[in-house]
Amino acid sequence: MLQQKIPATVITGFLGAGKTTIIRNMLMNAGGKKIALIINEFGDLGVDGDVLKGCGADNCTEDDIIELTNGCICCTVADDFVPTMQKLLDRDVKPDHIVIETSGLALPQPLVAAFNWPDIRTRVTVDGVVTVVDSAAVAAGRFADDHDVVAAQRAEDDNLDHESPIEELFE
Repeated sequence: MLQQKIPATVITGFLGAGKTTIIRNMLMNAGGKKIALIINEFGDLGVDGDVLKGCGADNCTEDDIIELTNGCICCTVADDFVPTMQKLLDRDVKPDHIVIETSGLALPQPLVAAFNWPDIRTRVTVDGVVTVVDSAAVAAGRFADDHDVVAAQRAEDDNLDHESPIEELFE
């Protein structure tokens, strides 16, 4: 009997766009499905994970929320994301759905490409890449409310070799 692939959704968007708010809403309206979260926190402090762990939904257990705090997930796919996915897929009780929240600086292309790794592609399918946009900020000509915070985060990670996250969207 063929094993059904687990759907995975990648949630991406700039810092402060509302990614965590959307995921929290997904958890609160999961309809009994077991959702596993992989959250890419750029810094050492896991703020989004703490917010989601306290969301109050039955499907929001600490075991189902995995934080990756080793910089931008697009730059550490082989070291962090793939082993994390393998551990998640090897659990006795598998999730019904996997949601990956990227940091505000991550590029989704390398992450989506990682789903083609042999150990992952037979068990997971990407059902969507959702980009969250703060339309008020974009209308005002910026992609985040605090440009200095974004610049500081970008300066912390030598792996971020792209000049502007907005420019990367158009490659």
